[in-house]
Amino acid sequence: MDLNALREAAIDATARALYDKLGIVPSDDSDEWEDEYRRQFAALKQRYGNGSIAPPPLPRPDTAATAKTRQQWPELTGTPEQARWAATIRDDRMREIASEAFRVFLGRTWTRSKVWIDTSDVPTATLVQRLKPQFDEYRQKVAEAAKARAAAAEQKAAAEAAYRRKLEEAGVTPEGLVELIDASERFDDAVTLAAKLAEITVEMRHLRIFETSDPNLLLVKEKRGPLQLPDYAIERDEGLVGDLKLFAQAPQG
Repeated sequence: MDLNALREAAIDATARALYDKLGIVPSDDSDEWEDEYRRQFAALKQRYGNGSIAPPPLPRPDTAATAKTRQQWPELTGTPEQARWAATIRDDRMREIASEAFRVFLGRTWTRSKVWIDTSDVPTATLVQRLKPQFDEYRQKVAEAAKARAAAAEQKAAAEAAYRRKLEEAGVTPEGLVELIDASERFDDAVTLAAKLAEITVEMRHLRIFETSDPNLLLVKEKRGPLQLPDYAIERDEGLVGDLKLFAQAPQG
């Protein structure tokens, strides 16, 4: 077995593996490069120990995946001529970058035509290496943002579950509240609006219930479909008021 060929193959395989994983090839004196080199050397030695070594060529990014990612890129700023020139440079550059994550990073952060034009003569591998610190920072921010969104979604889900439990324990439903309002005695007294207690929507009805200047009355503003019905007052019942306030505690956002 040709040991030199094995080493060269391991070096090439290491570069491919790191490029696919990170979008860059770290320095060959880094721990990351050395660890990957040992893995590739061992794998190639086991696979090609009794024969010639012919590692596959460096994979190119999938054209369809690149086109799909391109749809996420914002418009380039600059003059129309600069934007057209920069877009061409960007498309060519993106086809040379195997890492989809790195393509997305460039597409979303390099929005000025000038930066694409000014770096058009820089080899892609060199450019990727130079941008590794910014890419790492970008990935960290993206991960932190995703973590924050997940935490917010979890908190919202917990709040909604707690709200539903309270309604269930109290036996409060939108339909039940509307039935209580419909069953209440109505008055034609002129009253002044105060705080809104709740909004209820059931089927084609939308009701807004308000406190009023009269401590004994509530005011109901109702729509049925597109029609606004005349306002009406109902007798204030503390049990109904309590249920309306509980119903209005639905988590927002």
